Amino acid sequence: MSQRGEEVGVLRAYVLIQTEAGGGTKVRGEIGSIPGVRVAQSVTGPYDLIVRAEVEDMDALGQMLSDIQLIPGLNRTLTCIVKG
Repeated sequence: MSQRGEEVGVLRAYVLIQTEAGGGTKVRGEIGSIPGVRVAQSVTGPYDLIVRAEVEDMDALGQMLSDIQLIPGLNRTLTCIVKG
């Protein structure tokens, strides 16, 4: 643990997701079972969902994103890796 109470060696990211019209609830339900996903919430604005993820490394992040992108009804993702 770091001085801020965070695990050392954990890669954190936010994934913004656009879904097909009306598909947010179904997509959010499926995302919750993907390893690395900590929280998936519906939001307003140009994206329909935001996911908070914690994985071991970039390889695990890539695998998690591949799994997310296979979900039917998902149109686009934007991944933001947390610095520091």
